[in-house]
Amino acid sequence: MGKTLVLAEKPSVGRDIARVLNCNKKGNGYLEGSNYIVTWALGHLVTLADPEVYDEKLKTWRLDDLPMLPSQLKLVVIKKSGKQFSAVKTQMNRNDVQDIVIGTDAGREGELVARWIIEKAHVKKPVKRLWISSVTDKAIRDGFKQLKPGGEYENLYASAVARSEADWYVGLNATRALTTKFNAQLSTGRVQTPTLAMIAARESEIREFQPQKFYGIEAKTSNGVTLTWQDAKNNSRIFSKERADTLYNQLKTKPAKVVNVDKSYKKKYAPQLYDLTELQRDANRIFGYSGKQTLSLMQKLYEQHKVLTYPRTDSRVISTDIVPTLKERVKACGVDEYARIANKVMKREWKLPKSVVDNTKVSDHHAIIPTEQQVILAELNDKERKIYDLVVKRFLAVLADPYEYEQTTIEAKIDSERFMTKGNIVKKLGWKEIYQENNNSEEQLPAIQQGDSFPNIKITQTNGETKPPERFTEGGLLQAMENPVRYMSSDEKHLAKTINQVGGLGTVATRADIIEKLFNNQLMEMRGKHIFITSKGRQLLDLVPEDLQSPALTAEWENKLGQIAEGKLDKDRFIKEMKSYAKDVVQQIKNSDETFKHDNMTGTKCPDCEKLMLEIKNKNGRMLVCQDRSCGHKKNIAKHTNARCPNCHKRLELRGEGEGKMFTCKCGHREKLSAFNKRKEKEKKHKVSKQDVNKYLKKQDDDGFKNNALADALSKLKE
Repeated sequence: MGKTLVLAEKPSVGRDIARVLNCNKKGNGYLEGSNYIVTWALGHLVTLADPEVYDEKLKTWRLDDLPMLPSQLKLVVIKKSGKQFSAVKTQMNRNDVQDIVIGTDAGREGELVARWIIEKAHVKKPVKRLWISSVTDKAIRDGFKQLKPGGEYENLYASAVARSEADWYVGLNATRALTTKFNAQLSTGRVQTPTLAMIAARESEIREFQPQKFYGIEAKTSNGVTLTWQDAKNNSRIFSKERADTLYNQLKTKPAKVVNVDKSYKKKYAPQLYDLTELQRDANRIFGYSGKQTLSLMQKLYEQHKVLTYPRTDSRVISTDIVPTLKERVKACGVDEYARIANKVMKREWKLPKSVVDNTKVSDHHAIIPTEQQVILAELNDKERKIYDLVVKRFLAVLADPYEYEQTTIEAKIDSERFMTKGNIVKKLGWKEIYQENNNSEEQLPAIQQGDSFPNIKITQTNGETKPPERFTEGGLLQAMENPVRYMSSDEKHLAKTINQVGGLGTVATRADIIEKLFNNQLMEMRGKHIFITSKGRQLLDLVPEDLQSPALTAEWENKLGQIAEGKLDKDRFIKEMKSYAKDVVQQIKNSDETFKHDNMTGTKCPDCEKLMLEIKNKNGRMLVCQDRSCGHKKNIAKHTNARCPNCHKRLELRGEGEGKMFTCKCGHREKLSAFNKRKEKEKKHKVSKQDVNKYLKKQDDDGFKNNALADALSKLKE
């Protein structure tokens, strides 16, 4: 009897599947059992070939060679993971392997990872699909009981190939055209450029904003109630100083009479469960984590610790088949500080609303929730713990009672003008107890009846000024990428529904990488917690064709990719359109009369071509690069290090070459590398290690270094 080969996306997932399938025999890049062989990719092992594979002359970037439009795009093995590809290919082509189970991530990109490997390995064996949202033993066992025929995912694969090929044709052609036309390292793409355009649009809003002064009228009664003036449309702001003064003078000596007291009982349900974008936003707002950092932490909690479900999801609800597993999940996460709330939640009879359970709103994966695997909090590091805490609290909150309160609204008249105030009385804290929120901050009103009069009231005039919109934080930018409709022009608004349906710009899996790429390419920069566009970013938007800057392009593409995934549109027809579009983009760039001006030019001449060099900042430090791309001369000038300044303890920068290498600090401290090394050696000799400290403490214990008097007193107390 033949064996089944299972292909996982990463080694960690492969090992988990192998354990469940009893594959214990280790091989080169695989694990084997009596019925199964489990092997794995390392993310993508195969990718689309670079342009020079089609024509040697394309190795050199030249504007005249564009557009590049090969009739068929070829697949190549990624060099750095070639060894693992060979291992996977060998296992797939074994004579005793009768079929293949794709166990890569359940989504469009996961499908592409596996299918490209199978295609490049030239394997023609039956394919089945494992589609799971968590990698716990139970989820894997259940998934293998419900394997789907590979044919059901052919259209999803076609859609993934179409997306990748479209990005090749449009992205590579546009990037090469911009770079060669303006002799500067410029890159563009259908997601990164509209994202950059949103930052530019926000900066433009801030720059053009004209602050307006506004005024208000408040009335304070003798028993401490503050009433606020409102007009017939419930506006409390008055933009005319003259009108505000007139009102103040008219009302300052008049009594207030209560004309209406309305009491209503209200319920407020917990916010929805997390999808990846919402989790990234909260982690950025609360802990200052970048989107990429949050995804990396989530990936560990999913793959390594197995305590949270699949992270790359855009759903904020669960499906009905998950409901029977909820009690098990509550038990698994209900430990330590979560135990009390978990026990409370378990005693409830759950009537979960559509905002929590809705099959129609679940895409490839349900919302991020705890798995059925018992969590050991001590195994999580500080950052993992914080992300886990966010997810667990949100999960318990949607299962807890709603927050219930009585709201009292009081309407009073002073002269003929309307004044309002509101106050709440908490009836049941419900889910807010999980966040330890108490509502003492909410105003609790004294007993007031309709018809009550307040003769001695104090009228005051308040004032303020309208504020411009806030600059984007990374969390705010992630939200704008998810819902970019307001950044579309009026003639593109008909695509608003489509962009909302496809989940905005990029996918939950790629948004953090896009933001990182914009930072790395010096198109935007972080100042404090806010994002600013750079001069290079602003100029790029002047050079890029207009439709590449709009979210509408992604909306149109994703709409068509969705149709391909559903079998309603032919992939080849879409690719033909993309080739035509790439041709237009290149032509527009070629015909441009714009120029690009480097804002990072230095006075240093290139030793090879004598043109002035540019100073480039990267994550490792700073370097000089020749402004002429065809020359390509580079030289490192400063490197970020982990060495600390002896004065202010900030990180030092290493500058210079050879014997002249020197550490410098922002505080002004300077120290030669040789002197720094000598100082460190000297410090090492006088430093006591942790091991020595532990040995000393143990010796003291052995020698009876204890508070015997206190110990005796306590033992007598017990008796």
